[in-house]
Amino acid sequence: MSSFNSNQFDFKAWSEQRLTQVEQVLKQGIDAHAPANLGQAMRYAVLDGGKRLRPLLVLAAAEAVGVDLEAATVSDQPSSLAALRASCAVELIHAYSLVHDDMPCMDNDVLRRGKPTVHVKYGEAQALLAGDALQALAFEFLTPQDGSTEFTVQAAQVSLLARASGYHGMAGGQAIDLASVGLPLNETQLRQMHRLKTGALLLCSVQLGAVSAGKPSSQIFDALSQYAEALGLAFQVVDDILDVTSDSATLGKTAGKDAAADKPTYVSLMGLAQAEQLANKLYAESLAALDASGLNTTATAALRALATQVVQRKN
Repeated sequence: MSSFNSNQFDFKAWSEQRLTQVEQVLKQGIDAHAPANLGQAMRYAVLDGGKRLRPLLVLAAAEAVGVDLEAATVSDQPSSLAALRASCAVELIHAYSLVHDDMPCMDNDVLRRGKPTVHVKYGEAQALLAGDALQALAFEFLTPQDGSTEFTVQAAQVSLLARASGYHGMAGGQAIDLASVGLPLNETQLRQMHRLKTGALLLCSVQLGAVSAGKPSSQIFDALSQYAEALGLAFQVVDDILDVTSDSATLGKTAGKDAAADKPTYVSLMGLAQAEQLANKLYAESLAALDASGLNTTATAALRALATQVVQRKN
């Protein structure tokens, strides 16, 4: 697959620095001493695993609109703190969705992020509660009581994350997914399912970062949203490709489970070669959207690098 190259941008160093910030806030924010070992199950679900794509998208989008993320560790700059908290909030929502999706009543999976799923390790009831608590905690992250984030920014971020998480987004997409097992879907139906199930939260991630310093121009917000929509679909297409081309050890989750469950995928619908072509097309669309934002390539370097990571990933 083709890729974006920038000699001036060290994505590895950038992502390591940002992930260190995210992990620190998550570890501090998930109380290990929550009642009846609930905190342990929550921390198990979130910490020390996963690609953290969604938090990185929040932070990359925030930087694109001028937020100084270095300030999040050395001062109380409102926009940098709002971006960092939002990056953790979206990861908490993502983690809760995985905990619930893996349960026997849904996908019934035993492996996630290279380790046993939460319900396997802690039992179904504790897994259900852990997911519930992680969802609530996400909105706590977005609404600090210390006055460090302006109420207008809090309201915008809460609204974005609530819509992306509920029936307008992730939960609605999962409902379609469960109802579609064994049914023939055309590309339009498949795209709509994934636009909600996976794409909504990825879109929200970029939008959360974009509004962390206040409302950006409509040109910037719309262009970043178009970038995220293309990237979200590309992520799912690549996911479908990896499900048939990779193994469980590499993926960190059960390979081949979509075919085994008779779930419609881009590979089953159009074949492997065409699915790969679609991923490349969507990648190009995401970069074109960034070009249309009016932001310079330095500001959008992390977003461009993340798009490359999505289409070239092995897990």
